[in-house]
Amino acid sequence: MSRCLEGRKALITGAATGMGRATAELFGRHGAEVIAFGLGGEGLDGAVKASGGAAVLGDITSADDVARAIDACGGCLDIVVNAAGVMILDEPESLSDETWARSFAVNVTGAMMVCRAALPLMKKRGGAIVNIASVGAFNASGQNAAYSASKAALVSYTRSLAFAHGPDGIRANALAPGWVRTPMSVYEMEVAAAANGSTPDEEFTALTGRIALRRIAEPSEIANCCLFLASDAASFVTGAVLVADGGGRAPTQNRAV
Repeated sequence: MSRCLEGRKALITGAATGMGRATAELFGRHGAEVIAFGLGGEGLDGAVKASGGAAVLGDITSADDVARAIDACGGCLDIVVNAAGVMILDEPESLSDETWARSFAVNVTGAMMVCRAALPLMKKRGGAIVNIASVGAFNASGQNAAYSASKAALVSYTRSLAFAHGPDGIRANALAPGWVRTPMSVYEMEVAAAANGSTPDEEFTALTGRIALRRIAEPSEIANCCLFLASDAASFVTGAVLVADGGGRAPTQNRAV
């Protein structure tokens, strides 16, 4: 196996579950020293064991917890992957202030706080930031107004990072996954199943009919996209959005006939 991240230190948020955990494990296998930042539990323990890294238990919406995560990097940091996120189903007319605030606190402000705290360390020798957004930033629905708006904001923030810190040798890119088999997507399918009198598996099956590859991504596949953006293979890629949705946004899927 290539160890393309050998000698680099990577801080990964949301490392306890889903795409964050898969990324932490993959980066560890490719030689990175991983700082896994997450809410804890068996998932975070598993990510640390698999990556050979260190854990920081905390919430990215807490300035104190973010500071502890940065301190755990020991004055050196090359890569940041912001995989922490939250999705609360809502509708524009009934969307609560609390849902809006929570969505932006985790999906945008938390990522910003991590990046802001990481930049002084990363400016020492350059590096890469990968902020995990969503295709929801571009293709919203009536049931995820706050989530989609927050992910669109994250894309814009990432582009600002890229322009401001390109001269420092820091690349910043957004990754926009489509449907991935994570606890978040399972939650969505459970809600849909309850509304439709079906099962979560039936909802997943119906969903795949709208995806060109006719399947849902696994977290490891999104982790591979993070690896590309964080590695020297993407040395001239910054301010970009990599869409990894299996062709879910293919134009033919949106035509009436």
